[in-house]
Amino acid sequence: VAVVSTQSSVSSGINAEYGDTSPDEILQQFGEEVADIVRQVTDDKSLPKAERKRLQIVNAPHKTEKAKLVKLADKLYNLRDLGKSTPEGWTEERVKEYRIWSSKVCTGLIGTNE
Repeated sequence: VAVVSTQSSVSSGINAEYGDTSPDEILQQFGEEVADIVRQVTDDKSLPKAERKRLQIVNAPHKTEKAKLVKLADKLYNLRDLGKSTPEGWTEERVKEYRIWSSKVCTGLIGTNE
């Protein structure tokens, strides 16, 4: 589980950050299991931001356990970073909204770390 989760987290992070890694490249590099997890945790960038955020909340409880673990790790990492430094251009209100939204996503992941 740890290796697959780590590979999925790295693949998902690369995809989110750079957006140029294709699903086929992830499949070839890491295999079907990792590719499936990455698909589950990657937003559909063709949708408006508000819809992507809404879907993260709605879909969180329905992910596989490994995808939930990757999603949880991603949210916790982002929140930790947010606590260390506020991204340029973010207001206190935006930070607050991000924390509230992340909490809603993580509520759908309850039990993942057991």
